[in-house]
Amino acid sequence: MSKKHKLTLLCVIFIFLILLAGFCALAFGSVSLSASRIAAAINGSDRTASVIIFKLRLPRLAAAALAGAGLAVAGHLLQSVTDNELAAPNIIGINAGAGFAVMLILCLFPSCWRMLPAAAFVGALAASFLVLTLSGVSSGEHKSSLVLAGVALSSILNAGISFLSLKYPDVLSSYTAFSVGGFDGVSLSELIIPAVMIAVGIISAIIIAPKVSLLSLGDEAASALGINVRVVRIIAVIITSALCAAVVSFAGLLGFVGLIVPHIVRRLIGAGLRVSLPFSAMCGAVLVIFSDVIGRIVIAPGELPAGIIMAIIGAPFFLYLLIRRKS
Repeated sequence: MSKKHKLTLLCVIFIFLILLAGFCALAFGSVSLSASRIAAAINGSDRTASVIIFKLRLPRLAAAALAGAGLAVAGHLLQSVTDNELAAPNIIGINAGAGFAVMLILCLFPSCWRMLPAAAFVGALAASFLVLTLSGVSSGEHKSSLVLAGVALSSILNAGISFLSLKYPDVLSSYTAFSVGGFDGVSLSELIIPAVMIAVGIISAIIIAPKVSLLSLGDEAASALGINVRVVRIIAVIITSALCAAVVSFAGLLGFVGLIVPHIVRRLIGAGLRVSLPFSAMCGAVLVIFSDVIGRIVIAPGELPAGIIMAIIGAPFFLYLLIRRKS
């Protein structure tokens, strides 16, 4: 099978999986809906099903798809620009930076909830550049220290988040759900700004992908080909931060998506970054939607946040990568 035919087949498979995941997200939960009731909800003949679909499940479906696509592309771009397969937004502190900034707004300016996406972006961007500076990756050196610097910064930021949650106990319940990551209570109106940020971020990542791919040749070779290595890294980090910030603003500290999906896509496609990024977006959306669905049905009528399901999947995968890298 030629590469073109393989990519076409994989695209069809991912589209089918997205449709299947979308149907499951609308059908399953504390109250299961059949395909006929979903159709009745859409045409308005079943009022109860319409409320369940349009007020509860459709916003969660949209949020899960956006979060999965944004974090997957952010993780793929981050791993490529740092040349480190262990790099992921939640591991190197980007999510923690965004979360700390969001926590500051919730504690100090609770009425300014519209500032959450901007605050999350500033926090994620600051954490990104701090980690890259501490590890030396911004100058192309010490890529192996990236994870260590990220873990250290994450610990400091998470301690700050915990301190704020204790000092301002009124936001503790919000922080608990926020720290795990999930989509309970999300509405379509609050997804508008994050959706625009994620769309722009993914398009920007695809545009810059050819230059990021050249970094794998080494900084000297990339510079010889006319690439301003430092500028490309900075732009890639800004895009990654914007994607993570947009997701954190409505999904909380959802982890491991940006770690798992790039490895799956590289194994399936093995194509250039510009081709693999759209597949990462689709794969991430499928993974997070199914995680949210599993969380809703595994202990029904209660539910587990999607972040817990992702942690159950992602933590062993991270250990596997560490063991493989050591051997």
